[in-house]
Amino acid sequence: MGNIFSTAQARKETSFRPIIGVVMCENSIDENPALTVHEKYLDAIFNANALPVCLPHELASREGAIDEVLSRLDGIFLTGSPSNIEPHLYGEDGIEPLADPGRDKLSMALIRATLDQRIPLFAACRGMQELIVATGGSLYRKVQEQPGYMDHREDTSLPHDEQYNLVHPVQIEPGGLLAELLPDYQQFQVNSLHGQGAKRLGAELTIEARAPDNLVEAVSVRNHPFALGVQWHPEWHSLTDAVSRQLFESFVDACRKNHHGIRGRGELAV
Repeated sequence: MGNIFSTAQARKETSFRPIIGVVMCENSIDENPALTVHEKYLDAIFNANALPVCLPHELASREGAIDEVLSRLDGIFLTGSPSNIEPHLYGEDGIEPLADPGRDKLSMALIRATLDQRIPLFAACRGMQELIVATGGSLYRKVQEQPGYMDHREDTSLPHDEQYNLVHPVQIEPGGLLAELLPDYQQFQVNSLHGQGAKRLGAELTIEARAPDNLVEAVSVRNHPFALGVQWHPEWHSLTDAVSRQLFESFVDACRKNHHGIRGRGELAV
């Protein structure tokens, strides 16, 4: 009887669809302020058997709202975006022409609260850069202008779909979260659609992968069940690309475990 109960409980837990908060970007629609998110990010979460919920920027301005929302969520996903983080947030001067200050404010607050509460977090492209900045790191504002680095931006002369083609390999650092999630890979190909990149990491982060020019392509948070940032776009073809599918499924599984109170990777002893 005990085995039957255990099997049924395990099935219930693995079939449970966690609820994942997704950040949005500021836009204008018919001259009206709007918050939007590309369907590809929501589809990747749906495809991994989870339920996405979009998070408005106003959460960061309402006292206690972020903690209240996080108490109802099982994980956080930070998407990519055409916008860039404002440089004053990582100690640099100047104006960012592609800024989204509302998203900056929400993401910085969400990341700190998510890490403090040990809630699973997955970050892609701009999302990884947000994770770096929120943990005390800094960014190259134009990677392609830095000596020794290649141009990581997409070729905008290509059709949209082709801009997301796999264009360079990344090498996994041994012994980290990415190596654990992808045991059959030492390196793999990724797409590349970013002009900014990691310059310096704070003490909380671990390097998980690098590009051929040594640019950091993935990071994780030390002593955390699941907090991973990748510089590429794993949401693209997340059902058919084996690496992308594994990353989203692993993230959703961590969210599922978080919901059920199961202690995960990096849990500190008490």
